[in-house]
Amino acid sequence: MSAAYEAVKIGIVSVSDRASSGVYVDKGLPALKDWLGRALHNPITFEERLIPDEQERISATLIELAGAGCSLVLTTGGTGPALRDVTPEATLAVAHKVMPGFGEQMRQISLKFVPTAILSRQCAVVRDKSLILNLPGQPKSIQETLEGLKDDSGQAVVPGIFAAVPYCIDLIGGPYLETRPELCKAFRPKSAIRPAPEAS
Repeated sequence: MSAAYEAVKIGIVSVSDRASSGVYVDKGLPALKDWLGRALHNPITFEERLIPDEQERISATLIELAGAGCSLVLTTGGTGPALRDVTPEATLAVAHKVMPGFGEQMRQISLKFVPTAILSRQCAVVRDKSLILNLPGQPKSIQETLEGLKDDSGQAVVPGIFAAVPYCIDLIGGPYLETRPELCKAFRPKSAIRPAPEAS
């Protein structure tokens, strides 16, 4: 049994022409750091990037972060149909495997709020031992997508995508991620569940 929670390196990438050029303050990176810090028991090292909506630059950044040992890479922004929205194309260009279920579930969650969720093109891929997920651009939408929707009693109504992330990372050879169930309960088959580390 592990004596402590495994450390994990996570890449977070905010894709925005205006935020990267200083027109306004980026809100995506702080939202990702805040949610992940609350959701995981694991010690996290973040690799942060704030870059413009340029397809080659996005792809190069994702390749860099996967090569640097980031087991999980989350992007925010650039997933709509506007001419400058190229994050999904940049993500698919570096894929070794495409994981369509994540995008399908993200749109299901967002459709509970707005019919324009069908315009979102968020996707997910695996590159080497990295899971790369495209997330929405707004902090509230980021949280809803990751955490899912709960009723007034706190019971999950629509599962968030992060419930499937730890087991996916198990399967591609990454560290064992432990979530805080009150925020997001990870799902694993019984055979894949490890005992929690003992308190020191």
